[in-house]
Amino acid sequence: MIIDQGWARCFVLIPGTGDCRLKSFRLRVFLILAVLVAACIYVLPSFGVPAWWPNIFPSEKVHLGLDLQGGMHLILEVESDKAVESAVSRTGQELKTALIKAKIRYRDFDVVVGNKIHFRILNKNQIASVEDLLKDSFGILDIVSRETDDDKPRFGLVLKEEEARYIKGLAVDQALETIRNRIDQFGVSEPDILPQGENRILVQLPGIKDPQRAIDLIGKTALLEFKLVDAEHSVADALKGIIPHDAEVLYEVKVDPGTHTETRIPYLIKKRTYLTGEYLTDARVQIDSQFNEPYVSIEFDKKGARLFEQVTEENVKGRLAIVLDGNVYSAPVIQEKIAGGQARITGSFTADEAHDLAIVLRAGALPAPVTILEERTVGPSLGRDSIDSGFFSMLIGGVFVVLFILVYYRGAGLIADIALFTNIILITAILAAFRATLTLPGIAGIILTIGMAVDANVIIFERIREEIRLGKTARAAVASGFSKAILTILDANITTLIAALVLFQFGTGPVKGFAVTLSIGIVASLFTSIVLSRVIFDYFLFYRKVKTISI
Repeated sequence: MIIDQGWARCFVLIPGTGDCRLKSFRLRVFLILAVLVAACIYVLPSFGVPAWWPNIFPSEKVHLGLDLQGGMHLILEVESDKAVESAVSRTGQELKTALIKAKIRYRDFDVVVGNKIHFRILNKNQIASVEDLLKDSFGILDIVSRETDDDKPRFGLVLKEEEARYIKGLAVDQALETIRNRIDQFGVSEPDILPQGENRILVQLPGIKDPQRAIDLIGKTALLEFKLVDAEHSVADALKGIIPHDAEVLYEVKVDPGTHTETRIPYLIKKRTYLTGEYLTDARVQIDSQFNEPYVSIEFDKKGARLFEQVTEENVKGRLAIVLDGNVYSAPVIQEKIAGGQARITGSFTADEAHDLAIVLRAGALPAPVTILEERTVGPSLGRDSIDSGFFSMLIGGVFVVLFILVYYRGAGLIADIALFTNIILITAILAAFRATLTLPGIAGIILTIGMAVDANVIIFERIREEIRLGKTARAAVASGFSKAILTILDANITTLIAALVLFQFGTGPVKGFAVTLSIGIVASLFTSIVLSRVIFDYFLFYRKVKTISI
């Protein structure tokens, strides 16, 4: 295939004569210089940003994957069914309030574990009112059973299937965002947090030094609740199993800093939640001036401040328990109405524990608990060994390829080696520019690209050799060699590129890392073999007036 007209004649394959040839050469040189300058700007930060580096220039380094710099790999499963249960429970509370406001008397109101609600009404004549209420205000519920045989009709409600699916999907999305916010505030650089399947989340934390602390931070549900302590009933009786229907036994855990022994203090807590962490606007660590211990200071938004003021005003001299994930952190006595929307969470905190608690409160509670399905930790020394091994293999492979091509193709081999070196710079620059992550399989992709980059030049050089053996001049042989080889090169590289894109789309983890560098390498090798190599040939043939080619 010989492309000898239009822009391709003047730009890529066959330079014309006179002005067209000069314009073609200058344009290609300008393009190559622009690409090389941009590549150097993106590559240099990976070796350290100098003090004079302008702020407008990029400063992103090539990101190293978990297998190269060490860190932690987690696969989490969001218990989305729990989110549905919580939604049904909240809807049940709202339905109770709505029934009271509508003056519909009821009894045996029960939220069944899962997505069902059952209750009876005391007045048979109010069946139509209940149905209208459900239709107008609770459209997410379907009436699946209605028993009207006796004087106290019984209703059975279930959450609609499409609403349950929506809640599950939303729970995973919210969990993903909450975990990302927590990790960002924790200070981990270059984390990878991605959804996997319907209810799983992949978390990779490169360079982390305290894996257990990160696991505790990620997995904590952080459901903050303000509840009243039940002062009317005995905690001792509750521990024996005599628990009021509207109360539960929760514990405060205190750790002795000297002996590290735990003390569990039981509380009888009323089930009703007056305030939750959804109204928080800020949470930060403060130091108690009297006891020199850290605590977490929290602030509410306007609605939360109003609710907090109301509950403290109505329960002066009562005890307000601050409950986080089912554990009592403190249960202070309310001395007076508290206005202003500020409170504090005290406990036997270390500085790190208080800091992590503030993080999870600021980031928000997880909409559902998460379970760790898979956990792997890669040590930094192993990562360093991987880098050294990968770099050594790339160096050895590159040296052998460079020497072979130089010996076999002589002067033309030097041009191929220049194109190969430029190719590696372009791969590194593109990785940095797109903030792609370099993994150990990615290094394997670069090594494979080194061979493929030379392969394109080999095809071109063999074509040029054939043309020279046919008696053509150096200029004609080069022009014909490039034009005849271009289709073969494009076919081979585009086919490989399609395979790499498929691997990236459907592969996971290491497979994607290999596909990324392979795809980038193919694009870079096409540029260096077709454009850069041709410009070097044209320089010697048309401007240095070289009559023969060392090939």
